[in-house]
Amino acid sequence: MTASNYDAALKRVLAHEGGYANHPADPGGATMKGVTQRVYDAYRDRHGMERKAVRGISAAEIAAIYRTQYADKIAFDKLPTGIDYVVFDGAANSGPAQSVKWLQRALGVTADGIIGNVTLSAAAKAPAAMLIDNICEQRMRFLKALKTWKTFGKGWSARVSEVRSGAKRMIGGTSPVPSVSTESGAKASASDVAAPAAPIGGPTAGAASGAVAVALETARQQIEPYAGTSTVNMILVGLTILATAIAVGGVVYGLYAKAKAAKAKAAVGSVT
Repeated sequence: MTASNYDAALKRVLAHEGGYANHPADPGGATMKGVTQRVYDAYRDRHGMERKAVRGISAAEIAAIYRTQYADKIAFDKLPTGIDYVVFDGAANSGPAQSVKWLQRALGVTADGIIGNVTLSAAAKAPAAMLIDNICEQRMRFLKALKTWKTFGKGWSARVSEVRSGAKRMIGGTSPVPSVSTESGAKASASDVAAPAAPIGGPTAGAASGAVAVALETARQQIEPYAGTSTVNMILVGLTILATAIAVGGVVYGLYAKAKAAKAKAAVGSVT
C-alpha cells in the first residue's frame, strides 16, 4: 500500500524466485529472478533495445518489469497491507489474472481476473488474516492440479507457506526476507493444468470401448448357432461377460474423465 511496503514485498518475491534457472519441466523456460526470456524480450522490444539473454538482466530492469508486469496489474498500491504481497507473489508465479482470481474467489465476488472497485472494496472490508488464508488455499488447490506438481510441489508448498506467514507478519509491521527452496520459483501456469488422458466423449474412451463391445457381440452371434457343447457354451458366456465388462469400463472412464475435467476447470478459476 506504500512505497516502502512495495520494496519489502518485492524483496520477498525475488527471494522466492531465486537466481537463474532453466529446468526442462518449467514451462517458463530460461528464467532469471522470475523474469522469463519471453518477458525480457518483450520488455527490451518495447524500449527499443536489442534482445539479449535473460541471464544478463540488470537489477533496474528487474525492478521495472515487476512493477509494470505484476504490481500495477494487480493494483498493488490499492490493496491492504499483507494482501498486496500475497496477490503480488501469486502474480509473479502464475500471472496477474490468475492471482486476482484467487483473491476474488476468496472474497466471493465475480472471478474475472480483472481487479476493479468491487474487488478492492471487498478486500478493504475483509478480515486480513482470514483473507490471506483463503487466498493461499485457493492457490494451493490450483498448484496441486498442475502436471508439474510432482516435480515442483515441494518448493511451491514451501513458498505458499512462507507467503502466508510473511503476509501476516507484514500486517504486524515486520517483514524478514524468506529463505526457500530454489525450486519454488518454477512458473505455475494455468495452461499446465493436468487434463484427462482422453477428451470427454473422445474416441479412445467411449467410441473405442463401444466398437470393441460390438465386435465381441458379433462374434458371439456367429458362434451361437453352434451352441450345445460345453466348450462352445463356455466361449459364449466368456464373450458376453467380456463385452459387458468393456462397455461398463467405458462408462466408468467417462465418469472419471468428466470429474477430472471439472476439477481442472475449478483449479484455474473458470468455475465460480
